[in-house]
Amino acid sequence: MQNLILASSSPRRKELLENLQLSFNILSSDVDESFDPKLPPEEVVMELADRKAKVIFKENPDACVIGSDTIVVLDGKILGKPKNEEDAVSMLQMLSGRQHDVYTGVSILSKERSSLFFEKTEVSFWELTVEEIKAYVRSGEPFDKAGAYGIQQFGSMLVKKINGDYFAVVGLPVSRTIRELRKVGYQLPY
Repeated sequence: MQNLILASSSPRRKELLENLQLSFNILSSDVDESFDPKLPPEEVVMELADRKAKVIFKENPDACVIGSDTIVVLDGKILGKPKNEEDAVSMLQMLSGRQHDVYTGVSILSKERSSLFFEKTEVSFWELTVEEIKAYVRSGEPFDKAGAYGIQQFGSMLVKKINGDYFAVVGLPVSRTIRELRKVGYQLPY
């Protein structure tokens, strides 16, 4: 069976693949994550996911490699990972009481074929108090996450509703990824 590699050190993506009972290795790809700000968000996430996958695939051409990237977009502006506490508070204040979009891009590379796609999910936040925001920032959770929040842990209390794929917001659109793995010829155990 072809070796499956996740080109990401994200514990969330790792957990999502483990939940599917897939056997895989993790090889983190350190790539330049800068992008052309004129590109639409879906192109940004697909380009970043593809960069990550290509770096690992180049070193492992017989494997099937999954690269992924997630961004948060508010009013057309991409919110990255916060630089510090003030930045996290500022981002969360911008998101408070508003709807924003989360884009996750995925690149799957194998010898036979490749697949490049994205999922967009609309997320609405409750109106948040300054105390709620500061308590969440003190939890430490916002600092390695685009838009300064994660939907799956403490950040779940910030979210009023979503429209789209919950798992894409976590970091990997699981159902679509499985379907695309089949399309590129990866032999799944089920």
